[in-house]
Amino acid sequence: KLHNLAPAPGSKKKKIRVGRGEGGRRGKTAGRGTKGLKARNTLRPGFEGGQTPLAMRLPKLPGFKNPNKEPYLVINVGELDEFKAGSEVTPETLRERGLIHQRGQVKVLAEGDLDKSLTVKAHAFSKTRRSKRQAGRPRSSDLEPLTANS
Repeated sequence: KLHNLAPAPGSKKKKIRVGRGEGGRRGKTAGRGTKGLKARNTLRPGFEGGQTPLAMRLPKLPGFKNPNKEPYLVINVGELDEFKAGSEVTPETLRERGLIHQRGQVKVLAEGDLDKSLTVKAHAFSKTRRSKRQAGRPRSSDLEPLTANS
């Protein structure tokens, strides 16, 4: 029966509470010995007992990550298929159609195919997209990179 269930005898060991008075087995120094850093508080994370820590043994990585870098809003050529032939595609028209959702610089990638002739204005084009652009349509031109206030 469920109401008769109990843990096996000896399987539940009681936790030893240290530093709870001199009358108990682990009072006063609570099993830490006397004085020294280990007796007072915990060692900081990464401390290896005097050995040169791993973080200092490993080489520094080259370069740095630019905290001010803004990622491009990516659009594929195949997604431009919903525009009418001969129309001009700009970041504003892409935003109106819901193809991009934020403000920022737009990059056109070569994924997908487009049979229409469009004029595409974007801040950047992928290398594959540029080679396709030289081969034929759609016509495209680079916009000036956006500044912080635009």
